[in-house]
Amino acid sequence: MRMIDVADITQNIKEMCIEANHFLTEDMDHVLKRATEEERAPLGRQILCQLQENLKIAGEDMIPICQDTGMAVIFMEVGQDVHFEGGLLEEAVNEGVRQGYTEGYLRKSVVDDPILRKNTGDNTPAVIHYEMVSGDQVRITVAPKGFGSENMSRVFMLKPADGIEGVKKAILTAVKDAGPNACPPMVVGVGIGGTFEKCALMAKKALTRPVDQRSEIPYVRELEEEMLAQINRTGIGPGGLGGTTTALAVNVNTYPTHIAGLPVAVNICCHVNRHAVRVL
Repeated sequence: MRMIDVADITQNIKEMCIEANHFLTEDMDHVLKRATEEERAPLGRQILCQLQENLKIAGEDMIPICQDTGMAVIFMEVGQDVHFEGGLLEEAVNEGVRQGYTEGYLRKSVVDDPILRKNTGDNTPAVIHYEMVSGDQVRITVAPKGFGSENMSRVFMLKPADGIEGVKKAILTAVKDAGPNACPPMVVGVGIGGTFEKCALMAKKALTRPVDQRSEIPYVRELEEEMLAQINRTGIGPGGLGGTTTALAVNVNTYPTHIAGLPVAVNICCHVNRHAVRVL
């Protein structure tokens, strides 16, 4: 049994909130630079160059890469041979978010009630997803999610007879309906299978997979590649102003489902697709 003090969880999440809001992951930086080189529309290329300049300034001056520093979404993959000491894990996670957003001067965007809407003042509580895995390590993913793109996400409860073509139609429908509102070029996370809530969670987590890493399942890999090509033929383009780069990646996760259902969730993220990953 490995002991981990929850104070270490707090410290790392604090640092990760700041990191994710100021710097792109290496895979996102690479794919965005490649898109800038390959964009064929002059206006689209100009927008992508402006985005690159924004990222450069953000890194040099420690300014958030977007004014919407998001609601903190945390994925905790906890090894079953880990024991936490020093307090409650959930409280430690939220304390890390609180410190990260207050000490990092990040915008506080969370309200304590969806109807009464009083700001909590420190961007807590986070949305936390726990998963028990083998081993004695803890893998933490901090993914601040802005709501320009979050509001464009969809769940489709398809019939089994809709099949793969129905899935493709659902993905394209979500992307076209999102249009410029998701701050393209976007990353599209897709969850197929499970239940209503499971497919949404898979779509969310798909956004944290490196964009240069394709699915190991042959038909899923083909779906990711086909959907990326089709989305980039919509002409929505960077900033929604036209071009050949509407999406940077399509990441698809699947899970077994019921004989009577075919749930599909599409969770869209903007061009920065913020997340930070650490293993303790």
